[in-house]
Parts: sequence; C-alpha cells; structure tokens
Amino acid sequence: MRDPGVAIERRRQALPALATALLWLLSACSEPAPKVEQPAGEGLAGAITDERIRNHAEEPDAWLAHGRTRDEQRFSPLTDINRDNVAQLGLAWSIDLGTKRTQESTPIVVDGVMYFTSTWSRVYAVDAKNGDLLWKYDPEVPGAWARRSCCDVVNRGVAVYEGRVYAGTLDGRLIALDAATGKLAWEVDTLVDRSRFYTITGAPRVANGKVFIGNGGAEFGVRGYVTAYDASSGEQVWRFFTVPGDPAEPFEHPELEAAAKTWTGDKWWEIGAGGTVWNSIVYDAELDQLYIGTGNGSPWSRTIRSPGGGDNLYLSSIIALDPDTGRMKWYYQTTPSDNWDYTATQDMALAEMEVDGKRRKVLLQAPKNGFFYVLDREDGRLLRAHPYTVVTWASHVDLETGRPVEVPGMDYRDAATWVMPGSGGGHNWQAMSTDVEAGLVYIPSQETPMLFKLPDEWLHDGAIDTRKARWKPGIELEGLGKIFLEHAAEAPAARGVLKAFDPLTGETRWSVEHPYYWNGGVLATAGGLVFQGDSQGMLTAYDKDNGNKLWAFDAQVSMLAPPITYRIDGVQYIAILTGSGGSDLWSQGAATASYRYGNHGRLLAFALGGTGSLPPAEPVDRTVPEQLDVGGTEAEIAQGERLFTSYCAACHGIFAMASSGINDLRLVPTERQALFETVVLDGTFAAIGMAAFDDILSADDVALIEKYVRARGEQDRLVQAGRLEAPRMTWLDDE
Repeated sequence: MRDPGVAIERRRQALPALATALLWLLSACSEPAPKVEQPAGEGLAGAITDERIRNHAEEPDAWLAHGRTRDEQRFSPLTDINRDNVAQLGLAWSIDLGTKRTQESTPIVVDGVMYFTSTWSRVYAVDAKNGDLLWKYDPEVPGAWARRSCCDVVNRGVAVYEGRVYAGTLDGRLIALDAATGKLAWEVDTLVDRSRFYTITGAPRVANGKVFIGNGGAEFGVRGYVTAYDASSGEQVWRFFTVPGDPAEPFEHPELEAAAKTWTGDKWWEIGAGGTVWNSIVYDAELDQLYIGTGNGSPWSRTIRSPGGGDNLYLSSIIALDPDTGRMKWYYQTTPSDNWDYTATQDMALAEMEVDGKRRKVLLQAPKNGFFYVLDREDGRLLRAHPYTVVTWASHVDLETGRPVEVPGMDYRDAATWVMPGSGGGHNWQAMSTDVEAGLVYIPSQETPMLFKLPDEWLHDGAIDTRKARWKPGIELEGLGKIFLEHAAEAPAARGVLKAFDPLTGETRWSVEHPYYWNGGVLATAGGLVFQGDSQGMLTAYDKDNGNKLWAFDAQVSMLAPPITYRIDGVQYIAILTGSGGSDLWSQGAATASYRYGNHGRLLAFALGGTGSLPPAEPVDRTVPEQLDVGGTEAEIAQGERLFTSYCAACHGIFAMASSGINDLRLVPTERQALFETVVLDGTFAAIGMAAFDDILSADDVALIEKYVRARGEQDRLVQAGRLEAPRMTWLDDE
C-alpha cells in the first residue's frame, strides 16, 4: 500500500500534480496525518488589529476576518472583476493539498499573505500572489479522534490577530501560532470532559484581546458551551454553557437556572443535551455584543430528550453575550423544543436596514429550519421570519409571539414522517452573502427531505441510550434502510437552489437550480457578480441582478467552501478550496464531480487573463470486485444491516454506498477484505483515522456487519455484470 503523503506540490500553469494512491479499507477519516517540516517564512506580521477591522472600508483589498469583516456580510467592494470582463477569468495558480477529505475553510488574506486550514486541522500560510508555501503547522491530531467527529475531519478556518494565527483542532485544542513563522505560541485544552466525543471544526473569532471558540459533538451526546480566552496568553476569561447540566449541582451561571425550568425528565444531563456552538460566532463592535448560534438537542427527538415537554433553552437559539463577561444580554430561540436537528449555527450577518420605516441595526440568519430571521440586534426583537425554502413542519412564524406554528403530525411521534427541511436543513453552514445596497441575501439553499421515525425501543420501552461512544441522533437508525425503501414513494424531491432572497418581503428575486442539493458557499461583489462552487465541480459567476450565468470553471471536484476575493498589486483574485463531503456523508453522490473523478483537495486562485489548467480528470474506477464468501442467512444479513446503519453508515453510507471522500467498502480489493475484523476491532489503522470499535462492538457484531457488506458488494457486482436486474438493497423478509 503506497503512502499518499502530505507534501505540498505547487503547480503553476499546466504542471501536473503528483498522483496520490488510494488507501483501501480505512475509516471515514482514513487519511494519514504525519508532521512534515516546512521552511518558515520571513517577515510575516499578521498585524490585524481591532482598529484595522473597524476601518475595513480603508482596506477593500484584504479579507481580514472570517466573513471578510466583522459584520460577516461576505460582500466585497472590489470591482476589477465585473460583469463585463468576468469571461476573461482564468486559473492563476493552484496548490494540491494532498487530501481526499472535505475542505470547508475560509482563508484570511492580509498584507499579501493567505492563512487557511485544511483537513486534520492543519494550518497554512502561503503567498497570496502566487501560492508559494511560507509555512505549515500540523497540530498532529490523533488519528483515532476522527471517530469522534460526526462530519469528517473538517475545519472552517483561522482567525488572524495582532501577529498570531488562531485555530481550533479536531481534538478540542485552541492553538496560537506566530504569524511570521508558524511556530506554536501557546495551546489550551478547551474540553470540559475528554471522555465525551467533543470536537472543534469551526473557525475562532477574535475581538478586544480575546479569542472565542465553541465545539461540536451533539450527535454523540455532549453539552454545548462557548469560551473566551486571552489572545496573548491563552488564559480562560469566561465560559458560557448553552444548556443546563445536572440540576442537583450548582448552576455555572444564572442564565442556566431559568433554562433548567424548560427541560423535563431525569436524563438530559446524562445524554448531554446538545446545544453546541459549532459554527457561527459574530462580534458586534457597534453594540459591543457577541452573538452565538446554538445547535440541536441531543438526541434530536424531544420526546426522548425532554419527555414532559418544554422549550429546552437554549437549543437552536441566537444569543447575545457581553464579550467581556460572558453574561447573556438577550436570546431568541428559532425552534423551541427543537425536534428535527434544526440548528441555529448557520452564519449570521450584521447590517443596518430600514424596517417598517425605521432605520435599525439588524441580525440576519437563515438557520436550518427553513425560515429567514431578521432580528433587532439591540434587544433580539423579531422583525421578520419568512420561509426561504420548502417548509412542511410549520405553517409560519407568529411575529407577535416569535414562535413557529407547528403543523400537526410533523413531530413523528406516531409514525415515520417525511419532513422538510430534513436534518441537513434548508441552509447549512455553507456561507451566504449579504448585499445591503440591493436589499438581498444570496443563499445556498437546499430542499432536503428527511424521514424521521422514533426508535421503537426508546418510544415504547423508555430506554435511553446514554453511551458516550455511539452516534445517536434519537431517530431510527438500525432499520433506516428498510424504512426508507418502505416510504420511498412518498419522498419529496431533493435539490439545491441558489437564491437571491429579500429578507424583508420574503420574495425570491431570482434562483438557480442545482441537480444535487449539497453545494458550496457564496460570495457577492460590487462588480455585479455572485460566485458559487457546486456539486458538479463548477465554480460559476452569476449576474447578481438576474442570476444569469456569466462564467464557469470546471474544477473537476465538488465544492463546499465559500469563495473569497482580494487584491494584490492591482490584481484582483478569486480563491476557493475544493473537496466535498462533510455532513453529506450519508448520501450516494453518484451525480457529483467528486464521486466521478475523486475528491481532490486543492486551493485554486483565479485572475483576469489567468492561463493555468488542472491535470486531466481521470474517472474513478468503481468496479465492484469479487467479494469474499462470508456466508450468512437472510436474518444474519438483515441484522448486519441494522448494525452497519447504526455504527458505520454515517461515514460509509446507507446501503454501504459511500459518498465522494469516503472509502466505499464494497470496492475493497478481494485480497484485502480479510482484514475487516482486525481493522474494526483491533484498530489496525487507528493512527490514520480508523479507530477500534471494540468498546462498543463484539466480534459477533463485526462478523454480521461484514456479512452485510459482502452481500451488498455481491449484489452490485452482479448488477454491473448484467446478471442481476436490480439489487434488493435491504433484506426485508427478516422477521
């Protein structure tokens, strides 16, 4: 087996990248992460200060913060690339990052240097003019930690502040690096309990001498919080928990005493409760407030999580905090008693708009639940809540009470129910862009149904799975494949839609439909353009007035990360990271570029007159090899399917059909299939991502899972050979 390596190979023009060998039979996080020393750069300051960010209008060429500026509008005033000349845009330079995993980072560009993260929380500094590597820092995340991540070994970026680069690591550390050399200045452990499956995938934010970071892991039953650290020393300044802990213990801060009254039952603190702050954090310099978006409940089902009802504060909420003390100023809950994984962690933008004849400072968000919210950010008052995608779980949001009006039967208590948006949301973390002058937001929206069903043993027997090591959203997992097939005829269609949306009127000014729902973030510019990378591998520039396609580049790989733009020496660039996956790990992405050609992780930069090119795209060979005969009765294979869906499908796909960046177990070469048990139970590849499951699976369990995987592989091998008309996909007669 060849080592895929991690050395950076910079390509100019048409120079081909070094080929990377595919490692078979590794887990969802199977890419090795050895540390590679790189030469340090000279003279890099990273001198972003509070004053520079406040005066961002004087630096239109830079991208100083996660959303370009602290208002996180992701709208650039640059006009060098515009409607009239965008057809001349071409590849200026590219970097092959040596990864097949999901890339989600937003780069920061200051003083000619670009800072960004890639997979495994690696941090890079490159010359933003030509892509030359200045330094790289590998935090050496333990490979086995990848099992603790719900959605791949992703990272959404860095913060740069007063000569340092800050990043969170998958295993829960916050690191501070010297911006000039990449050397470690300090690191702190942000986790309150390392026995639980916490991760960090979001980008930190910085302001007023502090670094703010949250965490992920609600699907594994963790408790959410956000923490502020001193930017110079790493000392903890304050911590705000988003949900209450054990009510028999003292509350960490007063806000939790009120929150605890909205929870019922006697188990929520054992299973974690959720409410993680895994993405959006925004600092408001005008009002000196910090806004955080909180995540879903754990488990998803409120019937299980809080059986006596209650709003379950502060799940799925937007919360304003005092950035100096961490005390709450106000909150608004988008989805009281969240039941569908409707996080409010999606990016928030700050703006000033005229609402009802009055000039207001507003906060804008399109969370997962399908409604677009306009809040007065001084007090959290709800001003608007229009649906921006197909919504079936609620009829509308009552502006007087601020509460959604739920549609009867959508709580899936009594039967399996298709709900829109599904758990993927009407909009996920992929960034939107806000065009204040046009009064529009450009949203990478999606129409994503999900079939929700309560697990029978949890609903009828009152059993709650409190194990820390199991992915447990609180909906039916073990029989999900069977349930999907039984209800497939009722399933609404899924698609992606880029929308120019008026947040005050709820009008869609224009829209562009994508054939696959999981697409990239958005950038709008004063040049009259909206840029988006999509699942088909196309980076496209649209006319922001009407959505007409003006330019497109075939990147040969699906994209999720948002584009950015900056200018150096009078040349404007558009840059984007490539590679899809993330929380689309359950999909069968045969329609996507990454599935067809491989999930190549690159950084691409474009400029007018660019003449570069990428290596020719080579289709991935997805011929299913002959499977080992491991036998198995119908009942054993059916039980193997249940176990696979519960423990393996989140990474390797429902029906054992993996999506773009995940190893497809049906395609493991015949001679390596015999390694199955040692990989799963002994952790043969733990160092490179596939941790052992011996804490939660027995040898008999693994044998059943392998029987199912081999049976699925044999089905599809026969289909490819023309000897089977259609696979059964699941074993329905297993009673």
